[in-house]
Amino acid sequence: MKQLIKASIATAILALGIPAMAEVVVVVNPKAAESSLTKDQVAQFFLGKSTAMTPVDQPDSAPVRAEFYKKVTDKDASQVKALWSKLVFTGKATMPKEVGDSAAVKKAVAADPKAIGYIEKSAADASVKVIYSAP
Repeated sequence: MKQLIKASIATAILALGIPAMAEVVVVVNPKAAESSLTKDQVAQFFLGKSTAMTPVDQPDSAPVRAEFYKKVTDKDASQVKALWSKLVFTGKATMPKEVGDSAAVKKAVAADPKAIGYIEKSAADASVKVIYSAP
């Protein structure tokens, strides 16, 4: 019985230490032709493999950025940064536009029909069109 109580307490402590991850959505301009994209299609834009759309990124410090790259590209922030550094150095791509937060992503995407960005699902509104959801 004592071991069961200890195990329960340990589990509760661990659960408290794990932050709840927000659902991330990928957004485009409401006038964009795309109505939905696959995970792989979204990853192509944010890994510099396609230039059909212009990626809008959030700061390195934004938790939603780490969550987005983990869920959509299966890479962590340092892997993505290394990939972009190589692309920029070789002249094959330019870094995604970086803005301050989800509100700034919505503003940038709403202003550019070719832009694609990611925000927390709770921040989505009529100013952008959700084309992919990464739970």
